[in-house]
Amino acid sequence: METVIIDGLAFALPLFIIAIGGIYSERSGITNLALEGFMGMGAFIGALAAILTKELIPALAPISFYIAIVFAMLGSMLYAMLHGVVCIKFKANQVISGVVMNILAIALTGFLTSQLNEVIFGKPSSKFVLDVLERFSIPGLAQIPFIGGFFKDMYPFRLIIVVIAIISWYVLSQTRYGMRLCACGDNPHAVDAGGVDVAKIRFSAVMVSGALAGLGGICFAYSISANFSSSFYVGYGYLAIAALIFGNWKIIPTLIACILFGFARSGGYMISGLLELPSTFSDLIMTLPYIVTMILLIFFSKNNNPPKSLGEVYDKGKR
Repeated sequence: METVIIDGLAFALPLFIIAIGGIYSERSGITNLALEGFMGMGAFIGALAAILTKELIPALAPISFYIAIVFAMLGSMLYAMLHGVVCIKFKANQVISGVVMNILAIALTGFLTSQLNEVIFGKPSSKFVLDVLERFSIPGLAQIPFIGGFFKDMYPFRLIIVVIAIISWYVLSQTRYGMRLCACGDNPHAVDAGGVDVAKIRFSAVMVSGALAGLGGICFAYSISANFSSSFYVGYGYLAIAALIFGNWKIIPTLIACILFGFARSGGYMISGLLELPSTFSDLIMTLPYIVTMILLIFFSKNNNPPKSLGEVYDKGKR
């Protein structure tokens, strides 16, 4: 059971921080289907930064993971600016923009990974091989029966994600900026009438969305396979979107959804191992989070209350 908890949280928390990024964007009124593209681009830039750090500055190799986090967040934030400009400045269809951003990220990261490996590192490979992260346990708490799994074999990014999630909750619910951001998603005209630039608030929300998705992407790269490729993150962005919809665009219910998805995934692998199923069945187990997603959305999506102006292009001339 401890293995289910440990592996489930290793999947659920990066998914959670990506979903929080989606909450920022969508609570501001910008539909964000581009989370998968954001996380992929962020993971690519972060992985490249980690590898270059080890190659060029070996003395910094022990902290290459934290360098990767910084560059992943910055890189994904810059990539998210493209979605913001297209949707806010040029008022393009937000759904189409998000889908294109995802396709573009997969194509670019796949091409650039292969080219950089061959040209710079002399290794014809479609992957960036990363270090295996050292895990740690909290003495005392890790020995508690059953719940000890929550404090055992923890990845270092777990604490980072928890701290950022708490800060995000505070910002969205307790600060003036958070109140204005949420108001932009419900009644942007009222925000504009109050003298606040709706476009700037929405643009900042999309950039924060990109940064958090990039963080989740690089965490997935280290925890799932200790390498980056253009295919490892496929589907996770849409799973994060499903989690925030199930969570009704609120942080705590979204966390619950992500934990359910994580435990569905790790529990499926445990069952596969106990039954000694062949690899083809193990691959089938990977669909469990998506099956859980469909079931949850069937029963709970009818009661959702999305932001009233979600997906609508803001026009100051319309009242």
